[in-house]
This record gives sequence, structure tokens and C-alpha cells, in this order.
Amino acid sequence: MDYVIDYIISLTHLYGLVHKEKVVEIYNMQNVEKIDEKVIDAIENSSPDILRKNFVMIQNDYFVAESIIQFSDMDDELQKRAGKPFYVPNQEELFNYKSDTYFEMTKEYKALNNYVKRNFFHGDPFKAEMFCEDIQGICQYAFSLQRISNEINQRGIVFESERQFNELMKLIMNLSNHTRLWENNGYTPQELFELTDKPNMRSLPANNDNHSNQKVGRNAPCPCGSGKKYKKCCMKN
Repeated sequence: MDYVIDYIISLTHLYGLVHKEKVVEIYNMQNVEKIDEKVIDAIENSSPDILRKNFVMIQNDYFVAESIIQFSDMDDELQKRAGKPFYVPNQEELFNYKSDTYFEMTKEYKALNNYVKRNFFHGDPFKAEMFCEDIQGICQYAFSLQRISNEINQRGIVFESERQFNELMKLIMNLSNHTRLWENNGYTPQELFELTDKPNMRSLPANNDNHSNQKVGRNAPCPCGSGKKYKKCCMKN
């Protein structure tokens, strides 16, 4: 029974919400001893406290992440996932998701970490890690360029040039496109694009209005594109 509970918790953390039939399907796919929905029903009746302690709630025939119950509409969440396939990792990887704070440490995450540690945090691994974890959370749960801009400003990041700003944003967008999303049933935007050939990946707007909100070095080229140094152009305004 505990083993099945591990599946319920892990799958809920990976997908945000999961129907009990999908739990049975994935469990039976990965285990010799099979279960049916009666086992899931018994867990719903006997172990709701264990699930709640792991931020898993029960709503109708779904196991749902607590944050979705609190902050989202269930119908909207189901609509986001409609028609999308499910990413099913192997059992070892799946059970990493028993922790609600787990996320996959991708090469894109490591690239961002190395860049900000070297360029903005004077080699401080702790500050770089905290920044990257917050950016990863934005990419995973509440992506917006404004939130990313706010995070950059709150950390006091100062750009030496527009090129450096663009390098950072490219790394963030790469991370975003390789982050597993609830609304994609665990797939990353890149993976889902390759599977369905539909425009799922995130990209920066062609004319990025966030430049005006960034801290730019006094002697850096002005982000407005005038060719002048920032201190002799938009900084005056």
C-alpha cells in the first residue's frame, strides 16, 4: 500500500493533477504485481492525512496538488492538459518527485548557474543557486517576463552591456523551454514541440520592452539602440 502511495504522491507532484486511472496505468506499467482502482479507492479512504502532508488533495477522481486547489480553477487546469501526452519517467526518476521541491537539474539550469555565478555574483555559489532556483520556479509555475525582470532587479544585477542582458535572457529562455511543466503533463515545451510539432516553446518578444526596466552599467551601450553610452542617453531621463 505504501508503495502505491509513493506513486500517487510522485505523479501528483510531476503532473500537478492526475486521474486515478492514470495512476493505475503507470503503476501497472512499471510493476509485475498489478493493482486496480479498488486499491486506489482504499487509499483515498484510509490515507488522506498522509497525502495531505505531502500537499496532495483528492477532488472527485483526481489527485491534485494543493496549490492548484488553492489558486487555480480545476476546469481550466484540465483544459490546459487536454489532448497532451503524458511524460512517464522510469521509476527511479519518478520517485524523486516524492519531494515537492524536486526539479530536474538540466544542463540548461547548470549553464544559467555558471553564467550568473561568474558574471553577477563574484563566484558565490550560494547566491547563484538561490537566484537560479527562483528563476526555475518562475519558469515552472508562473512564467512571465515581468516576474523575471522583477527577480533580476531585486537581486541588484547590473548589466555591463545590452549583449550581457541578451545572453542572460537567452539562458533563461533555454531553461524555460527545458523545464517540466504541469500543464504539459510533465513534458518540457521543447519535448512537446518535438512530439507534436506545435508551437509550444517560449520565446522573447521581437521588441523586448523589458530593457527599460533593467539596471544597465553607466558606460554600457544604451539599450535604446542610439549607439551612445547609457550615461549620456536614457540615463538622463
